[in-house]
Amino acid sequence: MLRLRVSPIVPTIASFLLAALWAASVFAGWGLQAFCAGDESPSTCARRLDTVSTVSALFAALAACCTAAAWLFPWSRADSRTFARLMGAGALAWVVAEGVLFLGGLLAR
Repeated sequence: MLRLRVSPIVPTIASFLLAALWAASVFAGWGLQAFCAGDESPSTCARRLDTVSTVSALFAALAACCTAAAWLFPWSRADSRTFARLMGAGALAWVVAEGVLFLGGLLAR
């Protein structure tokens, strides 16, 4: 049986890139530019997008905790399966956080 090993830095970089995308969407105004450009008043749309960002932040916090746990806890680093599960859960949580932000932004229009 052939096992393909991936360096632990690959999912870590992916997690950091997803975190940067989420942070730029929430804190740098990318979300406001993408979803609040239209006929509606900017303050009303921004208020609704803040609610969506708060829900998305719950998944982002989970993702950050999973990624940090994968690297900080010795038992995680010692077992490659545990490390992979935590990093996978973190990446999945980042994708869900982005999805909530995107779908919520579309609904906020």
